[in-house]
Amino acid sequence: MYESSDLRKGLKIEIDGDPYVVVQFEFVKPGNKFNPANLEELELQYLYTDGFQYCFMNTSTYVQDYLTKDQLGDSINFLKENTVCNVLFFQERPIGITLPNFVNLRIAQAEVWAKGDTATGSTKPATLETGYVVQVPPFVEEGELVRIDTRTGEYVERVKE
Repeated sequence: MYESSDLRKGLKIEIDGDPYVVVQFEFVKPGNKFNPANLEELELQYLYTDGFQYCFMNTSTYVQDYLTKDQLGDSINFLKENTVCNVLFFQERPIGITLPNFVNLRIAQAEVWAKGDTATGSTKPATLETGYVVQVPPFVEEGELVRIDTRTGEYVERVKE
């Protein structure tokens, strides 16, 4: 049992049978107690999707687990085959995912940059191999590999191959 004074950012607790992770807290008055959540975080590798479920494999046991689009949330925009992620389990069931902070993805489609079009701070939309549309500098071309910050969904830099 946790006391209310034990609450801190990142603490995993269980309330009414559901798992929660404390993302922010404000101390008001003591007295409430919380059960520690039976949460476990494992490193899994994304393998494939059948269109409905996304298959992940534990790299040490080779056991496969499946997550849905709802469980993946916005992470789906940055997920490509062989990406190693941290998957959160509650009572041995996968419930969420944490991607690496940065992933390298290929530009699948981008408008051609007209030389001389150098407006300061200008960007253009580009579609990544995952289907996610990101704003990139005008000099980034189709087929290039770029680094994306998975926390913000923003372009970081071009990646040399």
